Amino acid sequence: MTPAPTSPARPLAFIILAAGKGTRMRSEMPKVLHRVAGVPMVGHALAAARALEPERIVVVVGPGMPEVEATVAPHPTVVQHSQAGTGDAVRAARGALEGFFGDVIVLFGDTPLVTPATLGALRAARDAAEDPAVVVLGMRPRDPGAYGRLVANGRGELEAIVEYLDATEAQRAITLCNAGLMAFDGARMWQLLDAIGNANAKGEYYLTDAVTVARSRGFACRVVEAAEEEVVGVNSRADLAEAERLLQARLRRQAMEAGATLTDPGTVWFSADTRVGRDVVIGPNTFFGPGVEIGDRVEIRGFCHFEGVRIAAGAQIGPFARLRPGAEIGPDAHIGNFVEIKNARIEQGAKVNHLSYVGDARVGAKANIGAGTITCNYDGFLKSHTDIGAGAFIGSNTALVAPIAVGDGAIVGAGSVLTQDVPAQALAVARGRQRVIEDWAISFRKRKEAEKAARRK
Repeated sequence: MTPAPTSPARPLAFIILAAGKGTRMRSEMPKVLHRVAGVPMVGHALAAARALEPERIVVVVGPGMPEVEATVAPHPTVVQHSQAGTGDAVRAARGALEGFFGDVIVLFGDTPLVTPATLGALRAARDAAEDPAVVVLGMRPRDPGAYGRLVANGRGELEAIVEYLDATEAQRAITLCNAGLMAFDGARMWQLLDAIGNANAKGEYYLTDAVTVARSRGFACRVVEAAEEEVVGVNSRADLAEAERLLQARLRRQAMEAGATLTDPGTVWFSADTRVGRDVVIGPNTFFGPGVEIGDRVEIRGFCHFEGVRIAAGAQIGPFARLRPGAEIGPDAHIGNFVEIKNARIEQGAKVNHLSYVGDARVGAKANIGAGTITCNYDGFLKSHTDIGAGAFIGSNTALVAPIAVGDGAIVGAGSVLTQDVPAQALAVARGRQRVIEDWAISFRKRKEAEKAARRK
């Protein structure tokens, strides 16, 4: 990721607009809480803002949005009661920025892909020689469509924002369009916003009109450009899917640039907080939920699902493994096909290679867990712990009924159901004694053939 430009000495504040109901989402959940790469959209906006180490962040919410308030905590929220446009939304934050005269950047909780570098560029543009009162973020979309056009000169000085319906044919030919985000001089911001009117078809106060007000008072304005993909706004489920597609492409690219191999990048899905080390190989159709850390030289053999997991260097995982929250996979450990690990520590060099469930447990270094092994950790009321010592060997098709401990170096015979601890270096076998009756199968078949013949008569 490109680093943000060097920050000026002035203090910085952010206003994040998150009051929209998102009617087109057809959802009971506030729009900004819908997730992209595992994180609510407003969380992406907050993360980008925090990267610039601002003095204040204020989030504007609508009435009755406690879920949004809880998500953005501890940052303060203010309520936009009237829902009368973006200018009205920003004015709702006035009290929270009382006495603040630094730079103020306004961004949107439903624009999750903006980067700290772009926000830093917005702020840096405030240092231009003409001392701009407003800096607007622009873009050059492949299809300018009905976007507002930014009328600017070759020096980046912004003369006007013209809405598409009001634009002349010459202005509609302009490819530089309004992306919505803006940076203000906090010392002049409120006088500009107070002068915005609502004499328009919707009767709303548009934040973009701040440019017109600033220019009418002789204040300079500037424009900074960003890539179209970075300023995608989300107003529908289709927009949400597009934002997910774009962010996944970014995350895949970042992982590969950091030294990971993705054998089929388009089928690997990351969360925004996924951490992947160097020389990691990730096979196809792998999903990373929130809270996953992958160490160096890990091999993931595809069709795996991870969430809340730490995997240490050199481990081999999959294919078709599911690692659930609390799983800790140690260095050089092996987790194989159709294995599920939950809230368990698999220590260095241990192997759980086939068709097993290990939950609420510790598997010691270099222990081997046979196919079909289950840690029976839940009795319908409480969960209990299973402890398997270093170097232990658990035979196939074994059920370990927790709470239970298997000592270092112990061996458990295949097909056992254990309910008591096993001492170190001991053998434990818990199954019915085998009985062999010579030639029984011959008499069995004769009897059954006779029964079958009798039924035909």
